[in-house]
Amino acid sequence: MMTDPRLSDTSVFPDPVYTETVLRPLFEGAKAHHVEGFRAIDRAHLVMLAETGILDAGQASALASALVDIDAEVDVPSLTYTGEVEDFFFLIERELRKRLGPDLAGRLHTARSRNDIDHTLFKIGLKERIDVLIGKAMALHTALIDAAEREKDTLIVAYTHGQPAQPSTFGHYLSAVIEVLARDIERLFEARAVVDLSPMGAAAITTSGFPIDRELVARLLGFSAPLQNSYSCIAAVDYITATYGAIELMFLHIGRPIQDFQYWTAFEVGQLYVPNALVQISSIMPQKRNPVPIEHLRHLASQTMARARAMLDVMHNTPFTDMNDSEGETQAMGYQAFDCAYRVLDLLSSVISQVRVDSTRVAGTIRRSCITITELADSLVRQEGLSFREGHEIAATVARAVVSIDGDLLIDGYGPFIEAFERLTGRHTAIGPERFAELVSPENFVAVRARYGGPAAGPLGEAIAGYREKAEFFSEMAAGHARRTAAAAAELDTRFNALIGEA
Repeated sequence: MMTDPRLSDTSVFPDPVYTETVLRPLFEGAKAHHVEGFRAIDRAHLVMLAETGILDAGQASALASALVDIDAEVDVPSLTYTGEVEDFFFLIERELRKRLGPDLAGRLHTARSRNDIDHTLFKIGLKERIDVLIGKAMALHTALIDAAEREKDTLIVAYTHGQPAQPSTFGHYLSAVIEVLARDIERLFEARAVVDLSPMGAAAITTSGFPIDRELVARLLGFSAPLQNSYSCIAAVDYITATYGAIELMFLHIGRPIQDFQYWTAFEVGQLYVPNALVQISSIMPQKRNPVPIEHLRHLASQTMARARAMLDVMHNTPFTDMNDSEGETQAMGYQAFDCAYRVLDLLSSVISQVRVDSTRVAGTIRRSCITITELADSLVRQEGLSFREGHEIAATVARAVVSIDGDLLIDGYGPFIEAFERLTGRHTAIGPERFAELVSPENFVAVRARYGGPAAGPLGEAIAGYREKAEFFSEMAAGHARRTAAAAAELDTRFNALIGEA
């Protein structure tokens, strides 16, 4: 005979396994990450209920006083989850009931839901972390600009495909890193703008029949505005994907120059010198200088990127509605990406300020690798009227001759040059040995590349000035956000405290 299982179900929520595997971890996560957010939301919502007349002055005053008492009397860090209440939200409601009774305590929840509360909590938590991340990224941006200016004339070997390619300057190389980082910081600001829209007032899905003031709550909580569509408030996770997408890209990009630094510090290359303060010695091989902070930067950048990407993976193919996939435990998982990111940015800022180019090793590599030979070909076009292909063939012949004897282009290159020039053109060159040495010097190579974006002093100096302007713009944006956050907190405190005296 068919029976209805509902009629014989005597089980009581919460199931003990569910308690240990889900409810307890969620409660601990709320304790660790969202207590202040809960506090602000309760207070802002209460101010709104009072100022719209949904609650009268006496009700609002009693609720405000009870919330103050809860803050003073409940030691949240010492709380142990017992299963008596489902989550942190119901813990606060239980505390209100103890002090005010069920009728008045329950009125604080008028016109809101855990749905809009949760996403507001998560946005508050993300904004705080994004602001810290932006601050640390700005510090790295400034450290890179300072280093680029300091090293604007310091010659380096620029590599392509793992081989010496052309001379440039360390300042020019760092400027490329600066430009990418600036775009990454802009993406963080853009992500923050997506986060900076309040879901409060959406309630479960469709707002409320009560005359709520969503703009007021948004302002008191430090948001720029309410997120307009109420369904979007509880269903759209683009505030998560925008944030972690920006982090993923930033640390993918940061990892690339870190990998260069690892290569440049290799004994066989020796282009970059890492000071003793950032070097660990082998436990068995006393001759080894291991620049392991760079290795830590590399794997921590990869860990940050992977954690951010994991957040995007969790959001993939989820339903377009309110769902647990985007909530407490997922948010806590994402915070690990921030924690790792902070370490990378702090350490990289320190490394950038301390490393120096080994100019002796650079000069040796430049001489032996003939990487200035492109300028010889270019100069033959300008000074001898050859086609670039003719100039290139002569320059290639010279390079092969010098490399074959492990020679020095400035010393050993002029003879092969004269021979190749006369053989391929049938005439003598007007370029003497001193002029030849000047043409193939790395200083000349850099100096003549004075076009927009090049490494010569003029365009590089203009670029660095522009980077400083961008850094100032970032600082102004961050300061504006900080001022608005502080002003919102002050306004919320003032208006909430005013309720207490309105009995």
